Amino acid sequence: MLNTLPYIKHLDSGNFFLIAGPCVVESKENCIEIASHLAKITDRLKIPYIFKASYKKANRSKAESFMGIGDEKALEIIAQVKEQLKVPVITDIHTVEDANLTAKYVDILQIPAFLCRQTDLLVAAGKTGKIVNIKKGQFLAPESMKFAADKVFQTGNKKVMLTERGTTFGYYDLVVDFRGIIEMKKTGLPVILDITHSLQQPNQSSGLSGGLPELIETIARAGIAVGTDGIFMETHPDPSKALSDGANMIALSKTEKLLEKLVKIKDTLNNFG
Repeated sequence: MLNTLPYIKHLDSGNFFLIAGPCVVESKENCIEIASHLAKITDRLKIPYIFKASYKKANRSKAESFMGIGDEKALEIIAQVKEQLKVPVITDIHTVEDANLTAKYVDILQIPAFLCRQTDLLVAAGKTGKIVNIKKGQFLAPESMKFAADKVFQTGNKKVMLTERGTTFGYYDLVVDFRGIIEMKKTGLPVILDITHSLQQPNQSSGLSGGLPELIETIARAGIAVGTDGIFMETHPDPSKALSDGANMIALSKTEKLLEKLVKIKDTLNNFG
């Protein structure tokens, strides 16, 4: 599936693939800085890399929360990252109309977790012919994700990936059940672990989501150990200044050491045969 992506590299390395970037497009400079940093690291470590940024944030706690710099302006920046750095790109969609708009700019369409049951949205994404990454709803059992995938399959598009991003645990927390990765892999589809949103603490009374970024490495190492095909993470040069989801991001400066550790774990698993 990933071999259909433009600019994808190192698919024969035996490594997991990486989807990573800022939560949302803040500026061209921010996106280029992050993508350039990650592209150099992943090229050295031979990790297939896909740049991620949301062109808008439709799901925010408060009405005044930052949503984006403008849809087409943000999509143009994502496309510029693709062409300038020669990496494939992914962004979220939220409505049927978004599917055709974003498909002109990106290689993979991502369905947000809260929208993974929206039939019209999944069908519209499937009809674009793009790879569709469906995030598992925080409220959904992993075995139910086969029905979300099937909605895309029925358009004739078999290019689907599934992403684990934690399950609601009380009002203000999430928990990752690593059995879910094994369950979703039974579909035969690539399964990704989102190591940053899985540590989000949503719905805080302040109207801002919290997070536990100090556990990102723990979640990531466990995910590789149980056989996740890909890792998803959001990063920023200074998470405290990020315009969205900074509380659960990893600092850009810490990504290299983390990825080096994950590659070593993956190498060990590969040697088990």
